[in-house]
Amino acid sequence: MKKLIYNKYDKSKISTLPKAEFDGRIHVIISKEQAEKAVNFLLKQPILGLDTETRPSFSKGTFYRVALLQVATYDLCFLFRLNIIGLTPAIVRLLEDTTVTKIGLSWHDDINGLHKMGHFETGTFIDIQDHVREIGVEDLSLQKLYANLFGQQISKAQRLTNWERDVLTDKQKTYAATDAWACIQLYEELERLKQTGEYDLVKIEE
Repeated sequence: MKKLIYNKYDKSKISTLPKAEFDGRIHVIISKEQAEKAVNFLLKQPILGLDTETRPSFSKGTFYRVALLQVATYDLCFLFRLNIIGLTPAIVRLLEDTTVTKIGLSWHDDINGLHKMGHFETGTFIDIQDHVREIGVEDLSLQKLYANLFGQQISKAQRLTNWERDVLTDKQKTYAATDAWACIQLYEELERLKQTGEYDLVKIEE
């Protein structure tokens, strides 16, 4: 049976879907030594999902730097607290890597934010938004894409919380890890659908 997907997904349906959450192990990285060990491990993996979080600004003209870089495997996620440790040599090595498949969504914006923290030569990354239109999907947000391809809801309730707080809450950690992990799931499903053609596209007109 072919999967039914939509060129444009009705956002009002998302709240009715079952929730999808990362249920693997989460490690918070707050030192250069921890970052070195984490990156050594990550660069041995076949695929990584990445995302960033930034403290929201509620005042005009006030901006914050990227506070968190989350990097996930299938069952493990490292949360690098950049507001504490900055772009360590190990993190720069990860960002400059050209050997491991690294997946992001709207990753161009994340890279721009990371470049403001220090110089590095951007390595090899795949941005899901650059490829999703190949199967006729026009909605580009993580939440809509995940609902469209998997029929599950990714909560965005923690998005506007303070990512520079002294200790991240469990909800923040799960939210951050889920966004990075979901990039792997979306990429692999998109590749499967493109290769097999096992989907029917429903076109919703405005």
